Amino acid sequence: MQEPIAIDAEYLTSRLKALLAIPSPSGFTDEAVRYTARELESLGLEVKLTRRGAICARRVGTVERPARGIVSHLDTLGAQVKALKDNGRLELVSIGHWSARFAEGARVSIFSAKGTYRGTILPLKASGHTFNDEVDTQPTGWQHVELRIDALARDRKDIVQLGIDVGDIVAINPEPEFLENGYIVSRHLDDKAGVAVMLSALEAMRREGVETPVDTYWLFTIGEEVGVGASAALVPDIASLVAIDNGTTAPGQNSDEFGVTLAMADQTGPFDYHLSKKLFALCGQHGIRVQKDVFRYYRSDAASAVEAGHDVRTALVAFGVDASHGYERIHLHALISLARLAVFYAASEVQIERDAEEISGLRGFTRQRAKEADQNLNADEPDAP
Repeated sequence: MQEPIAIDAEYLTSRLKALLAIPSPSGFTDEAVRYTARELESLGLEVKLTRRGAICARRVGTVERPARGIVSHLDTLGAQVKALKDNGRLELVSIGHWSARFAEGARVSIFSAKGTYRGTILPLKASGHTFNDEVDTQPTGWQHVELRIDALARDRKDIVQLGIDVGDIVAINPEPEFLENGYIVSRHLDDKAGVAVMLSALEAMRREGVETPVDTYWLFTIGEEVGVGASAALVPDIASLVAIDNGTTAPGQNSDEFGVTLAMADQTGPFDYHLSKKLFALCGQHGIRVQKDVFRYYRSDAASAVEAGHDVRTALVAFGVDASHGYERIHLHALISLARLAVFYAASEVQIERDAEEISGLRGFTRQRAKEADQNLNADEPDAP
């Protein structure tokens, strides 16, 4: 597929806004699943759910195998009630790995048996008029914050009367801003932006009649932030899995808020050599800006799939995020770049045909040739015979 592909930026941003408006911390993802499943059905996909709600949506190709999977996650960071405090406030534990430093001042929703309450996460010493400099010197951590409920809650008995209990889910307000210059600032862009990218790729494929050589499965998981991810979302036909998630633009990293960031490794080790090479080549062939990065403190849906025992090739492509797991910032350019890459990948020809079988002989197996560097070598020479 060599012709240009047009990604509808308005469709992408509208779906991202809708997703951000649906609270979905890990363990509270049903409504985000329903929204996404309905959208996938409207795009013509065959949609199936696991028992807990991970989505496996098939877009039919010319043949069934070796099928491709593209995955992002619907769940976000959040918190849970750990204890009802005698001062009428709530002690919290985090859902997912994020710092309480970014929780201070956050507006939240508490989902209780009697309904939804609003509140604010505050440091234990929140009044400058009372604590003076101690407001600035108190420690940071979940044990040093509490949730103030916007209801009559003077003591533990009042909290019980409200119907709030230990274990109740707390969703953090995303506070999104979509700026005219293309920047998007919000919590939970990880990974609702990835979900919007996948929906936009599918919308473009449907609109432009893009055909694919093999089936593609568009997967949306519900427990990536707590390490479960794609462990139970794959079907046996999937031979390669590309995760779409965030890349960090922090100092010491090579990620960028523009174009595609191709992760070469995360804390679980290198991604598949051949699949990563193919994605990089597709970017070059279609004029998509791309940079490579390695993440030391990072794992994705791809890692959870392999750790669960799925023998699939994995890769990770990312949109660069500033201040990941905090007030995140991305740029629309990266999202459109990723959506284009997803289309070109889904439409590309199969290079490793033996991947159609889970186990087969040596014939057709890939190569990683160790040669001396030669500037005259053809860089596009395939690895597989």
